[in-house]
This record gives sequence, structure tokens and C-alpha cells, in this order.
Amino acid sequence: MIKILVDSSSDYELKEIKENNFEFVPIHITLGDEDYIDGISLNKNEFYEILESSGDFPKTSQPSPQAFLEIFKTAKENKDTLLCILLSSSLSGTCQSAQIAKTMADYDDIHIIDSLSASCMIKILADYACSLAKENMPAGEIVARVEELKSRVTLFAGLDTLEYLCKGGRLSKSAAAIGELANIKPVITVTKEGSVGILGKCLGKNKAITQVFKHIQETEADSAFPLYTIYTHGTENCSLLEEKLRENGYEVSQRLQVGATIGAHIGPEAFGVVFVSK
Repeated sequence: MIKILVDSSSDYELKEIKENNFEFVPIHITLGDEDYIDGISLNKNEFYEILESSGDFPKTSQPSPQAFLEIFKTAKENKDTLLCILLSSSLSGTCQSAQIAKTMADYDDIHIIDSLSASCMIKILADYACSLAKENMPAGEIVARVEELKSRVTLFAGLDTLEYLCKGGRLSKSAAAIGELANIKPVITVTKEGSVGILGKCLGKNKAITQVFKHIQETEADSAFPLYTIYTHGTENCSLLEEKLRENGYEVSQRLQVGATIGAHIGPEAFGVVFVSK
């Protein structure tokens, strides 16, 4: 049997994990003096409420190899094939932990896929892999198709600040300093290498929304796949982007909230879109 494994950066709800019969490895969050398990001991809204009230900067830690090993051992015992679609290696050591666990398990039917992406970009890949598995496609071909698709999954987002990316070590201090200028709203993407790239810096949220939409228009979307709008905490910016999308003939499949693993690095009031380009 082919099974899909994702980490909590994929931002699936636990209900969806169970419905799809996915395996799930959570990422840990430290906020102040408290440690949380993303998606299990801390839901999305709780995370942002604590983040905004505490003033502390959250820290994320990759799963240990042991967290993967127990699942890998079970797969080996059951002779299942595991397709692990994980947070970008440019953003986390999650893939490395999984590779170590695979070596420890000594089982070849485990495929570690570096998504080179995050959040519901991973959801698009995992849902696609799941649909192919239901068609009884061989695991090797599913992996090849997911590897091809991942280069086309696209994210454009507007942030309220670059502070979180800088403190989390995902951007240089000089880049963040630019974003701290009065009312400057950065527009970002996830690069083909799986890291965060700054596309522009806008004066005010309205210009940021316009800039995000411009990037969407310049990138032809593949209608065979969903188009998701995304937000962290606070939906006003997301709603304004959705309005612009619908006015211009785009069909929004679903609005999805970004969870703690990625939200820790982009902060509240972020908004954006994820889709597959042609």
C-alpha cells in the first residue's frame, strides 16, 4: 500500500490528515517559556493570539529522526511504501531528519521528497500524490510526477513586516532593515531553490495587494489544479485580494490559514495566493 507522509508545515487540519489516511510528523514551536507541538497542542488561532499578546519571538525546531523512525518501522513491518513530502530543505532540516531515519530503518520503500516549498504548496503536492495513488500508479512514477509538479507550484504573498523572517534567520538583517521603513510592506515568493525571495517593497497594504495581484496576472495558472488564497491572522487583506481575483475571472478554490510553523517566520497580517503555473 502506498501512503503519504507530511509534516505540520503543510498546514493540513488533523481532520484532513485522518480523512486522507496520511502519516503526520509535527514540528515543535517554542514561544516564550512554553513548548508546543504544531497542530496538536496548539491550533492556528491560538498560536497567533499568543504571538501577538506575548511579544516573544517564536522558534521552530525540526522533528528528530526518531519522530520519523517509528512511522518508518511500521511501514516496513506492513510492507507499505511511504512517500514523504516535506518542508523545503532551504528552510528546515526536516528532510535531513527523515533521511537519517530512513537509513536507520534500512527500508528502501521510503521516498523522501524535498518539496522546496511550504504551507499549502505542500498540500497541492500531497493531494496530487494521493490522487495518483488512488489510481494505482506505481510509487516511482508518482514520485517523478510530484518532482515535476513541485517546480510549478507558485506562491506570492504580502507581509506586514520582514521582522519575523530576519529573526528566524531566513533573511539578512540588512534586508529586514529595508522593510522596517515606515509602512513598507514586503512582497515575497518561494524561489525554485525553496528559499524566501523578496519581489518588492510596497508603501502600504493596498499597494502590496496590487503588487501580489500583478505577479499572479503575469504567471499563467494551470486550471487543472486549485488556486488557494492564504492568510496568517486577520482576513481583511486576504478578502481584498480575493475580491480582486474574482473581479478578474479567477476562481478561488479555498481560503486556507497558514499555521504556526510558517507563521512563526512571516508573522500576523500576511496574505497571499498559491497555485500551479503552466
